Amino acid sequence: MAESYKQQESTESSESENQENIIAKNKVVAFNYRLSEVLPDGEHSDWLEHTKEGEPLYYLHGFHNVVIGLEQALEGKKQGDKIEITLKPEEAYGLRNPEAVQRVPIKHLQLPIGVKALRVGGLARVRSDKGWHNVIILKSGKFHADVDFNHPLAGRTLHYEVEVIAIRDASEEEIAHGHVHGPGGHQH
Repeated sequence: MAESYKQQESTESSESENQENIIAKNKVVAFNYRLSEVLPDGEHSDWLEHTKEGEPLYYLHGFHNVVIGLEQALEGKKQGDKIEITLKPEEAYGLRNPEAVQRVPIKHLQLPIGVKALRVGGLARVRSDKGWHNVIILKSGKFHADVDFNHPLAGRTLHYEVEVIAIRDASEEEIAHGHVHGPGGHQH
């Protein structure tokens, strides 16, 4: 009797440990990645983004803190797993919305620290009734600028190479706030 209890306890313990190390809702995940665009001819662009050595990206799984297609692909993965995935625009940053190109008064634009003048292709921020939005400058005049509210990667098919570095349970505070706190996350 004692033998079967120990065996059952051992099985439950390993199942519990396995559940803790699997990406699922309310888990904080750290991963390294590289991102390229899949060009119309099927070739890949140069790497557009990547994590720096020793500085993985952290996110709270199940809260859409990363693009939805990547979050879905990571569901059920474990520490050390590596995946490659190609995402259509709808699974990543969405389709380009032509109505997201607007003319705004220059006085409403906030430039990044250290940038003194608007330049085509440059970034700025603009406040709306829904908060701050990053925009790309398309054209600048004396009083107004044409800006694009679309994400810079909207409308693009993207290829990710990802390695899961760490997984942990999220704190109650992280779950309540919907994002990671502490190293690799948001500081309050």
